[in-house]
This record gives sequence, C-alpha cells and structure tokens, in this order.
Amino acid sequence: MTNPSDPRLEKSDPKLDEATVSSEIVFSGHFLKVRRDVARMPDGKTTTREHILHPGAVMIVPMLDDGRLVLERQFRYPLGRVFLEFPAGKIDPGEAMQVCGERELLEETGYRAREWVRLGAINNAIGYSDEVIEIWLARGLEAGSNQLDEHEFLEVIAVSLDELLGWIRSGEVTDVKTIVGAYWAEQFLAGKWPAD
Repeated sequence: MTNPSDPRLEKSDPKLDEATVSSEIVFSGHFLKVRRDVARMPDGKTTTREHILHPGAVMIVPMLDDGRLVLERQFRYPLGRVFLEFPAGKIDPGEAMQVCGERELLEETGYRAREWVRLGAINNAIGYSDEVIEIWLARGLEAGSNQLDEHEFLEVIAVSLDELLGWIRSGEVTDVKTIVGAYWAEQFLAGKWPAD
C-alpha cells in the first residue's frame, strides 16, 4: 500500500504548477468543448494549452452469475473499426455516478444489477482532456431489453475474464478503460484490492 503522505504523490508543487492567465472556448459541439488557455509556467513564462472539456463518464464491468463478463462490440468512428469494450457512457448534468452507470447498463445491454461496487476512477487522456471515468463492478445481473439511442448500434456478448485478459495481452482489445477495468476487476475479485 502506498503512503498517502509521500511527497511524490502531492497534487500540487510550486516547482511544477501552471496557472491559467486567460481562457477561451474555441469549439463548442453537442458533446465536447475545446478550450485554449494561456498558462503561466513555473519560470514565469507563458505558453498556450489546448484541451477538451468532457462531462465525465462511467464504465461498468458487468458480471453474470456464472462469472462471465458482459462486453459490447461497437464501431468507433474516430478509428474506423469495431472495438470490444465494457458498457460506458457520459454523465448527464447533475446525475450521480452510480445512477449514470445504472442507466447506461440498462440502455446499452438491457441488464439491471442488484450489487454495485465502485472500483475507482481514471483520467484516460491527461495530456489533452479533463475527462474522468469512474469504473464500477455490477453483479447480480437481471436480463431485460436494451434501450439504445437512435444512432447507436452495438452487439452484446459475454466472455470469461481469462478470455478477455488473453485478448488484452494479444493486443486484440486496446480500449484503455476496458483494459483498466479488467485488471481492476481481476484484483478486486481475487481479494487483492479493496473496493474504493
């Protein structure tokens, strides 16, 4: 276990911190915004920082009673191919993280869960986005009908954790949130990590 008072884990350090001098939104879309800031560096000079503003998201690691994990096959436009990933979705304004997870799990897979365990949170693109993704394990699944959005197409599958980890090791599964979720779930289920 790490020492929370370890200075290497401090979130602020005058030798490294940058301060916002000015800020402007240079693009505002339906889902994302792009901001361009002028930032003052630790040496007093300024530089430009551009980044994406993201509302935040929840990813769910859904586990069936037989231990298999529920995943989705979905085409992802920026990379032009089908990816295998855990169900996930962005947070609606004012929505609690677990409520978002419950909603997204039902909408995308049709499942409801009796047990929810927060595994942790990740910042998946720290160089260019403020996105935070909370990762939740959902167990005690009850099947139902999914409620996909109008322009959402996906296939729901179930695989063993070992099969998923093999696909991660071979490079077949490359979605970062899914990789992190699989390893966190593995550690939690083995009793090596407590729930967050």
